[in-house]
Amino acid sequence: MSETILELSNVSKTYSGKPAVRDVSFKVQRGQITGFLGPNGAGKTTSLRMSLGILTPDSGTVSLFGGKPRPAALDRVGFLPEERGIYRKMKVIDVITFFARLKGVGAAEARRRGLAMLEEFGLPDVADSKVKTLSKGMAQKVQIISTLVHEPEFIILDEPFSGLDPVNQNALEQIVRRQAEAGRTVLFSTHVMEHAERLCDQIVLVAKGRKVFDGSVKQALGEVPRRVTVEAASDHDLSQILVGKGEIARSELDGNVVWTIDLAAGVDAQDVLKACVDGGVKLARFEPVRAHLHDAFVHLVGSSATAETEAV
Repeated sequence: MSETILELSNVSKTYSGKPAVRDVSFKVQRGQITGFLGPNGAGKTTSLRMSLGILTPDSGTVSLFGGKPRPAALDRVGFLPEERGIYRKMKVIDVITFFARLKGVGAAEARRRGLAMLEEFGLPDVADSKVKTLSKGMAQKVQIISTLVHEPEFIILDEPFSGLDPVNQNALEQIVRRQAEAGRTVLFSTHVMEHAERLCDQIVLVAKGRKVFDGSVKQALGEVPRRVTVEAASDHDLSQILVGKGEIARSELDGNVVWTIDLAAGVDAQDVLKACVDGGVKLARFEPVRAHLHDAFVHLVGSSATAETEAV
């Protein structure tokens, strides 16, 4: 049975009468990469701050390493906040050493680790440069190194991909994977679903302060209706040919009719293709559409909003 590193139980937080987090519960298991996903303003940062004891929930409980968030537990955590901030007038290696020493690493060992990580991250030449001389991407790498230099068991990254160009986003994904391969537990928040789809073992989706999904990426994708796109070069009415196969929508593209079919339960793409062939439909394109996590999020958030409106 896997160990629970972090657990939020029915946690809520309100600012000036406005709910930021509403009755949110989820667990982070040791060794997993967990994505905490949602649009801007969904309550992700507030939840992460409550996870570390920076904020106190109005109701509900937080357990970190089996107890309340305390300084001794926080030494086992590496936290990259959404608001970036490292000392611009300090040398890069001095910044990294300083953050490592705050977490209990000795001065000589902190410097050794810092230089090794700068080499690993492709920044060996900036150790003695002042932070203010670095590019935005390089400065963010330095802050990530400062988050990881004390070799934390549990890594929390709040919107780590924000502001990075595609090359550095890819580099950061590789860093997250390496940390997980080293046996560390990672929780990161993001509003960009593509990163989570590639990286995560588990995901928690939130919207308007509420949890709308908690499970694996595969389970989330299973929530999305399976879809087939058919482009017909003939004038057949597929709404008659595909009766019972699912929800059907019609549009036009370059003189051809395009049909989109959200498959009914128990129906697969081959059933649609057979019905088209049997019906004599001349096909210009037949394309089963692979769902992405973005599609799952839109579907789940939309379903949640509809349910909330009906409850009101």
